[in-house]
Amino acid sequence: MNISLNTSRLIECREKMGITKMEAAKRMQLSQPAYLRYEAGSRIPSLQTLSIIANVLNTSVEYLTGQSDDPHPISYTISKSTDPELFELINICKAADNSAFKRLFAYASKLSEHK
Repeated sequence: MNISLNTSRLIECREKMGITKMEAAKRMQLSQPAYLRYEAGSRIPSLQTLSIIANVLNTSVEYLTGQSDDPHPISYTISKSTDPELFELINICKAADNSAFKRLFAYASKLSEHK
């Protein structure tokens, strides 16, 4: 599979989050030189690394590669080691029956209204 990173979209997403190149590299668990090469277009990340980048920048691989013009994420990767509470919440939701899930969703929606 031949992927091509749209560097202007990569930069746009990072700047939209208000983080520096150094902070982006840190959040992605990449070396700063590696991340800088991705932004400069001198190196293309692997699909696995591209997924991590998209996840950290709250977008999709498809947006970063120019396959979609929608910057919203279409999936998330949640790690128990880095996001234990969110990981457990997803486990609770997956195990809940439909009625309990709807109540959890309604509660979460109300909480997000009060940001």
